[in-house]
Amino acid sequence: MTPAPIALFVYNRPEHTRKTIEALRANTLAGESELFIFSDGPKNTEQKKAVREVRDYIKTITGFRRIEIVERAENFALSKSIISGVTDIVNRYSKIIVMEDDLVTSPYFLKYMNEGLELYKNEKSVASIHGYVYPSKKTLPETFFLRGADCWGWATWKRAWKAFELDGNKLLIELEKKGLISKFDLDGTYDFSATLKRQIDGRCDSWAIRWHASAFLVNMLTLYPGRSLVNNIGRDGSGTHAGDTGAFNTVMTERPIEVRPIPIEEDAAARKIIIGYMRSLRTSLFKRIKTKITGRR
Repeated sequence: MTPAPIALFVYNRPEHTRKTIEALRANTLAGESELFIFSDGPKNTEQKKAVREVRDYIKTITGFRRIEIVERAENFALSKSIISGVTDIVNRYSKIIVMEDDLVTSPYFLKYMNEGLELYKNEKSVASIHGYVYPSKKTLPETFFLRGADCWGWATWKRAWKAFELDGNKLLIELEKKGLISKFDLDGTYDFSATLKRQIDGRCDSWAIRWHASAFLVNMLTLYPGRSLVNNIGRDGSGTHAGDTGAFNTVMTERPIEVRPIPIEEDAAARKIIIGYMRSLRTSLFKRIKTKITGRR
């Protein structure tokens, strides 16, 4: 098995980028993997210094089989940078592992991703492999499938990426026409459709919501680990879109994930656990708002 190329998208966060690289380099397959780093250009004069710091750092990286750096002369912004970078790499290699500059990984992340890519490479109903899982206190299966796609440390193939639909409005119309909004929104516990509407209106630059909706509409699945191999350290207010919240912080697994054949269908029990976790977040938020307004717990 030849390890999949890794595409890392960076911008203006040198410390986050350093932590991401250090964790990725500690993976057992790092030395056998090619790393492609896409560095977006500064949006304005104020961003030039931070972008330069990131670029100075990535030129010092070692520990991978080969490193290729793409420095954008202009600011592509997040969606264009990722969409164009992923498309380029999958067209060249037929598979890809995708990382952003705020994702810290377990030492077993690359092993899991590559084993998943190999096991399900010919399964047309599988869209991607995902490394992060929500920090529910309930026990999830070792691996399981959910409908759609995800974005915090993921992998895919050229055959699956062809399903990506650029037009968010087209995706929303299809979701509404097929009566899938509630299911898409995890039974109303997470506002994926609202995010899609914001993307359509130009209020957010999300490629991820379109990737999720694209896979969801054609009933494709993503493989998740029962224990997280990724932690997002960017939800500290430093990112372009990430808010300051600890709701999705997780403790990464200290053991490898066993990737073995399982039924290629959405896991109803796992979906129920994820929905329960999302519902608990909404309940917690409501209680905090009520306490703030009334002063009562």
